[in-house]
Amino acid sequence: MNPFLDESFHIPWSTLKPEDVVPDMTLALKKAESEMEIIRNMPLEEVDFKSVPLRFCQAQEDLGEAWNVVSHLDQVRNSEELREAYNEMLPQVTAFGTKALLDQKLWNQVKGFTETPEAQALQGQKRRLLDELVADFVEAGADLPEDSRTRLEELSTELAQATQKFSENVLDSTNAWSKSILDESLLQGLPKSAKIAARETAKQKEMDGWLFTLHAPSIMPIMKYLDDSSIRREFWEESSRIGWTGDRDNTDLIRKILELRQEKALILGKKDYADVVLERRMAGSGSRADEFVSELRDKTADAFGRENDQLIAFKAEKEGQRAELLEPWELSYWSEKQMKEKYDFDQEDMRPYLPIDSVLSGMFSLVTEIFCLRIEERSTSHDGKTVNRIEGDERDPVDVWHPEVKFYEVFDSKDHRHMGSFYADWHPRPDKRSGAWMNYFKMGTPGDDGSPRGPHLGLMCGNMTAPVDGKPALLTHDEANTVFHEFGHLLHHLCAEVEFKRLSMGTVPWDYVELPSQIMENWLWERESLDLFARHHETDETIPGELFDKLIRARNYHAGFMQMRQLFLGKMDLLLHRKLIVEGYDELEDALEPLIKDYRAKLKTIPPTIARQFGHLFSDPVGYACAYYSYKWSEVLDADAFTRFKKEGIMNPETGLSFRECILSKGNSKPAEELFRDFMGRDPDPQALLVRSGLA
Repeated sequence: MNPFLDESFHIPWSTLKPEDVVPDMTLALKKAESEMEIIRNMPLEEVDFKSVPLRFCQAQEDLGEAWNVVSHLDQVRNSEELREAYNEMLPQVTAFGTKALLDQKLWNQVKGFTETPEAQALQGQKRRLLDELVADFVEAGADLPEDSRTRLEELSTELAQATQKFSENVLDSTNAWSKSILDESLLQGLPKSAKIAARETAKQKEMDGWLFTLHAPSIMPIMKYLDDSSIRREFWEESSRIGWTGDRDNTDLIRKILELRQEKALILGKKDYADVVLERRMAGSGSRADEFVSELRDKTADAFGRENDQLIAFKAEKEGQRAELLEPWELSYWSEKQMKEKYDFDQEDMRPYLPIDSVLSGMFSLVTEIFCLRIEERSTSHDGKTVNRIEGDERDPVDVWHPEVKFYEVFDSKDHRHMGSFYADWHPRPDKRSGAWMNYFKMGTPGDDGSPRGPHLGLMCGNMTAPVDGKPALLTHDEANTVFHEFGHLLHHLCAEVEFKRLSMGTVPWDYVELPSQIMENWLWERESLDLFARHHETDETIPGELFDKLIRARNYHAGFMQMRQLFLGKMDLLLHRKLIVEGYDELEDALEPLIKDYRAKLKTIPPTIARQFGHLFSDPVGYACAYYSYKWSEVLDADAFTRFKKEGIMNPETGLSFRECILSKGNSKPAEELFRDFMGRDPDPQALLVRSGLA
């Protein structure tokens, strides 16, 4: 029995043990290698689409599906035993993918096929798959001399190990610190929901008082609401040390990762790593991405500076003191107070109307109406025991990796096809990574006999406020935005109607992939859609008109600040990969500060960058490296695309089905620019983002 290689649609989580990782993945690698050997030894006259390009992709995809399950457990059920097994197999799995694209026999077989009449006559998705595969080989360096290819293989493995260690250091240092407070008077200003959650955390640890951690649901209320500045400062200082203390210090790892990426770029004949990863994305090059960030920064600078000055003046007025720069631990606190006074709006006021189960059911109702999808929850079990029985569901419960995890099935509303299923895991745990994310486990494709595709399987995870004190998990509007965002990614996966896994949403350009996720957030700002689900968890009343008006007025509060924050991160990413590692640097902070000072708020104490805990850039061999700008690039796309919904009706199913057909269903089957034009009938208009943000 090889549980990690189980091909059942429902993954048998309760059978997955750390001790099975190495033997199962070793077998998976052996199977994948045997497929590659078949390709290598195939007579050229027998080479065809199915036997070479398709077989190559399928071998890598089968291995990837097994490894995805291992990687997922490492993210949501981390342990020393699992970490050890994961790190033992990581170099081997990474090396296989790299070696395959540098293997001369495999490359010659692919090139040989491209010269056949069959290849030259390919059209549609078969042509797209072949073109993408050829580009993969060329981009990997398959045409380079042997010594260069050997070094690229080594670099790939070294990058995988270094980025995994970076990720482990962030998780471990986040969990390493907590603060117990026994005197309730020190918690003045903190919302009741945050105090209840901290009390529950302390109880779980068999401690008295209130226990706070560096996980987002715990630290964010501290920084925004707690009146005690000394405690806020302590939390800020400790959060700044994530990835920057003792044996969990990522400083040297960052340099190593940057050096490995730059060496890879030079071997591939590129100036820097940005030109490697962006060549096939919408931006096309590092210089174009940098221009995009700089241009948007110039359009944001006036509002950003004005907001900064106004916040300084506001604090001075309230304290009756002369105006002076704020400290980093004062920024969120005084921003919240200013917003409260200016708009009489507090994120906490939204919580009673956004219980997570209602947000989810309302979101599902929304996509039913707009995208013609029906979503049903299934009963679940954990370690052989039913943990969530859904009324009317008489089927065997679906196994999950933790009792809190939910499982859902998605159907087409019209023809009732099973489009796919997904897991949802929303609350923080010590053995779970921070942040929110979506991923996929299985990609259904049409059968060889022309039968309809099978269902897809995916997941979405987050670290939202947990249920406490017998009350449901009540979300802020920002947290609800995150739920909608990740679900947008999931829809991109579940709605895919592509012939080949290689053309799924997981392979679309990263500066386009955020379009489906970010456009979903728009419905959380519309009265018509909010009324579908935003109801008080005790009284069932909808959001009062006055509160909704406050929400809308406050939407663009500090729009300059928020936009500049994203541009700051995008600029830092590009500077690290295009300037600092190319020209060399001594101390990271000293090198970065003069280059990014125009992107950060004016503060009394210059805060360290988040580079040492910036998982987007350094927790994956590629990840969002040189591509953090993608969030803003995609935001231009989503702001523009939503104008069509606003014009034709935000709940208009014809518009929704057009988006599903042109964007969600197509994956990477066509260039991203063409897909956007298919939906909008034109190229993107950058002005839409500035208008929506109140910056134009």
